[in-house]
Amino acid sequence: IAVLIITCPCALALAVPVVQVVAAGRLFAGGVMVKDGSAMERLAEIDTAVFDKTGTLTLGKPRLVDRDGVNRAHLALAAALAAHSRHPLSIALAGAVPGPTPVFGEVREIAGGGLEAETPQGLLRLGSRAFASGNGADGGEAHGLSEVVLSRDGAVLESFRFEDALRAGSGEAIGMLRENGIDMTILSGDRPPAVSRVAGLLGIERCQAGLSPREKTEAVAERAARGHRVLMVGDGINDAPALAAAHVSMAPATAADVGRQAADLVFLHESLEAVPFALETARKAGRLIRQNFALAIGYNVVAIPIAILGHATPLIAAIAMSASSITVVLNSLRLRGRLPAFATRAADAARPVNPMVKAA
Repeated sequence: IAVLIITCPCALALAVPVVQVVAAGRLFAGGVMVKDGSAMERLAEIDTAVFDKTGTLTLGKPRLVDRDGVNRAHLALAAALAAHSRHPLSIALAGAVPGPTPVFGEVREIAGGGLEAETPQGLLRLGSRAFASGNGADGGEAHGLSEVVLSRDGAVLESFRFEDALRAGSGEAIGMLRENGIDMTILSGDRPPAVSRVAGLLGIERCQAGLSPREKTEAVAERAARGHRVLMVGDGINDAPALAAAHVSMAPATAADVGRQAADLVFLHESLEAVPFALETARKAGRLIRQNFALAIGYNVVAIPIAILGHATPLIAAIAMSASSITVVLNSLRLRGRLPAFATRAADAARPVNPMVKAA
């Protein structure tokens, strides 16, 4: 009876799930939602991180530059087209015209290109210069701002420029990932000067610009083929294939619906520090799981011979078996602890203020 009680595999059975539950709870408390049960295990294995630019490394709230210098009629046309897209540049452009805008019968969104609509005056396109002009060449001036071009039948009508601030905590996040030995790259569909500017501000040495969704996916697959475990962080419809192709993927809560669906983890707060926070939690969880297995196996190695030799009564065996399970649970709870500063700040900002305290 003592041998049967001693060999009850409770500690082994608890080694993994308790850590996973505690880790998922810690991540959620820190503003990271885990959508896939195996995501944390895969996240702990990464050695490469790939980032989208607009809406991921940047805040995703671009501001139209030189609004007074653009043609009002062209701005109204562009805003009417942009209203059919969730891309940050489209949202900014649609919000730049407070009054009524033209109405189009059907607007198509071309992933990696932009928007187009058939009108009696011709084919209107809004997007990258290469897409809008229809010749596949980017061209344009070499400025470091994001650009959206409006064209009719391939003839450029207007160019709209935007500036966007870096996402909160992006510099800190890149620094922490670098300290953890993670190789980083930017994969963006934006113009090369705009992508290079952000890469320079964050100290990311490698970047690729003007990429289509397919090219982003191929870039991720190429790194995987070389034996790298890739984390993809993106937010848009253009990033969804690359998110699905990566070893593990993350997206902000502000991402397009298809982007959130394709991602394994979603961070709810604005700060990009959620990425190294999730990586740190996943790696700690992996270490605790290995420790739990060592504790459970060590207990059996010591306790089973004692029970077989008759030195343990059933009562002692029950106490020992329970103690091993409690030890595994307590070791797993070590993963809990103080949340990082970015999560604490976000929680404080979201907490409602008592009207009496506010008045005082």
